Amino acid sequence: MLEPPLTPDQLFARLDVLGIAHRTYSHPPVFTVAEAAALRGTLPGGHCKSLFLKDKKGGLWLAVVLEKRRVDLKRLADALGAPRFSFGNPELLYEVLGVRPGSVTPFAVVNDTERRVAVLLDKLMLGHDPLNYHPLENDRTTAVAPADLLRFIEACGHRPRIVDFDAITQPE
Repeated sequence: MLEPPLTPDQLFARLDVLGIAHRTYSHPPVFTVAEAAALRGTLPGGHCKSLFLKDKKGGLWLAVVLEKRRVDLKRLADALGAPRFSFGNPELLYEVLGVRPGSVTPFAVVNDTERRVAVLLDKLMLGHDPLNYHPLENDRTTAVAPADLLRFIEACGHRPRIVDFDAITQPE
């Protein structure tokens, strides 16, 4: 990352400039899907998680999926033709995406000015409207429409890959 990471307020300003409607809800910091589910009440839309991955050859990936989805990293790597995946460490996460563990979000691609991360989006997730993600910090949740998420990621210079995780995670 060449510059300091954006703050949530700077992210919201970027969304506004792009004409992306967004709504943000404040809550105590959450670090797990279970904590988020316990706090959100009846917040509508698709609730998601983001996995920061590193492949065996140093490639970086951000997999964004529905929160209840289990992701088999071996099957995912095989399906993508990528070397074996592991989770990226907190230092690398902050260096590349400018967020800390518990705050990983597709919005963080705004900080990946060197375009080091390949973005993978769950096809099923994109059928939910709105989609809910942390706005760079885990004490809020921001809702956006799926088409606006795609537009935002592309405006950040990334080409997201839509992945049918159902086809990957189902036994053959």
